[in-house]
Amino acid sequence: MTTSPARIARPLLIAFAIATIPLLAGCSVAENMVNGVVSEAQDQADNAISEAQKQAGDALSEALGGAAFSTDGQLPSGFPADTIPVVGDVQGGVSGPDGSGWGVRTTLVGDDFASAQAALEGAGFTSSAVNSDADSGFGTFTLEPHTVVLTVSTATDGVVTANYVVTVNPQ
Repeated sequence: MTTSPARIARPLLIAFAIATIPLLAGCSVAENMVNGVVSEAQDQADNAISEAQKQAGDALSEALGGAAFSTDGQLPSGFPADTIPVVGDVQGGVSGPDGSGWGVRTTLVGDDFASAQAALEGAGFTSSAVNSDADSGFGTFTLEPHTVVLTVSTATDGVVTANYVVTVNPQ
């Protein structure tokens, strides 16, 4: 009796299918395990980066005599927001030791130097040394006891940023 190749192939294909179905189901289990390991590694890396940034900020603060830095989109500690209007989305800032001064960086969307200048002058600040064009601007604004040096610039990617440097004038 001779056996045709088709008669041998059919049972082999069925056996192969039966053997591989559990393996294919195991792929999702393996994929879940891999995703879990990758997620845990990402969390550990994020925590390590956050800790390194904190340590660097602490070291910089200590080196600068107590300055405090923020990159959380909030005004720096002690910033006189009730007196000094800030235009744009706050990116972060720095506060000098003992309320000696502050720096704030904002991203301007649809605003420009003229908007920031108008906000300061509208709050009662007197301007001096103002110079601006369509892409940038500079000016000094005073309202006792504060002086604000404002710079606005446009990066090559079109992002407009404003930097406010605020000092406390001696009384």
